[in-house]
Amino acid sequence: MNNLQARIEAHIETLSNFTATPGQGTTRLTYSQEDKQAREYIKEKMKEYGLQVHEDGLGNIFGKLEGTLKDAPSVLIGSHFDSVPHGGSYDGPAGVVAGLEVAALFKEKGVKPKYPLEVIALIEEEGARFSGGLMGSRGITGLLSEEEFFKLTDSNGITTVDAMTEIGLNPSLPKKRDPKTIKAFLELHIEQGPILEDKKIPIGVVKTIVGLTQFEITVEGQAGHAGTTPMNRRADALVKAAQIISQLPALAIAEGDGTVVTTGKLNVFPNGSNVIPKKTVFTVDIRSGKEEHIQNVIRKMNNLIESNKEDGIQITITQQLYMEPKVMNPTIVNLLKQTSGNLEIPYCSINSGAGHDAMVLAEVTDVGMLFIPSKNGLSHTPEEWSDSLDITRAVEILFETAKKLTEAEDHD
Repeated sequence: MNNLQARIEAHIETLSNFTATPGQGTTRLTYSQEDKQAREYIKEKMKEYGLQVHEDGLGNIFGKLEGTLKDAPSVLIGSHFDSVPHGGSYDGPAGVVAGLEVAALFKEKGVKPKYPLEVIALIEEEGARFSGGLMGSRGITGLLSEEEFFKLTDSNGITTVDAMTEIGLNPSLPKKRDPKTIKAFLELHIEQGPILEDKKIPIGVVKTIVGLTQFEITVEGQAGHAGTTPMNRRADALVKAAQIISQLPALAIAEGDGTVVTTGKLNVFPNGSNVIPKKTVFTVDIRSGKEEHIQNVIRKMNNLIESNKEDGIQITITQQLYMEPKVMNPTIVNLLKQTSGNLEIPYCSINSGAGHDAMVLAEVTDVGMLFIPSKNGLSHTPEEWSDSLDITRAVEILFETAKKLTEAEDHD
């Protein structure tokens, strides 16, 4: 194991300790104490690697290596550092660590970029605390306005502003970033699926990222006593929600072509065992590689909900997120492939079935993305694991690619 691989393993292991659920996976929600711990570690490493560090009004972290061109746009490289509840150690942090180590190689090899290199660590990609997901990158690009950001609350009613302030962040700092300050964005991520492992190929060069939309659906009925309210006099919000949810998978199956629908979150109020549910709130996540499929399923879902309305039941639908399918920048894709070939690292083209910050930044800049294999195709679970050797290979590819994108001069 070389020094680079050893450092990568040390980073991953250290970050995995910043969890609210020790021994039960990584739970690192945005603006939590675990976020603060990871944040301090990432900033410390950025400074150690000679980067100028700052945070924006969202809590995204930036570590900048200045270029020789004055006021030139930066090549960004990184990923997110939040997690789902009881998730793994690699989803997000692997990409942040890769960015750190690309910067470390610039320093070690005396590489002087013309265009600045910026390592970024993004917040709330998963949407595990605040609704919608991809919050850090959407805020940077302006897809999430400052007004919308200030209105967001978590399941306990805590606002983004209060949560940020609690860990010493400043929500009044600028959030949206001028696209003219960004030259390109590179992201490494674990595949979260089985393709690379099945093919025994260590690197996937991403061609497209799936489109996705997320809805929050609220069904309101009437609470009542479980023993004294006759069945024909009930307006049960949970029963109605269950009827809708049970029919959603068929919409994706009928659409086909890899279209998927998921209900991942369900809350029942007042949530008493002897009380008829008054209100049920659930989420619907729709994904496809083709926008027409997403639109078709949205239309069918709306028709399904409309047909389930009845006296005593109110149903409201709120769209929390919509991202079109994204094609990665062809020039950067070719550069990643060419670099992989030059380094004699096997690779293949791959499509992403998961959403990533890269798809958001593709709205404003040229983007390239690499995948590395996930053991048994698992992710969002404590068993999530990727080989540090594969991360090391990806870092070598990203380093050479970043050198070209920053038009760096190698003095090694």
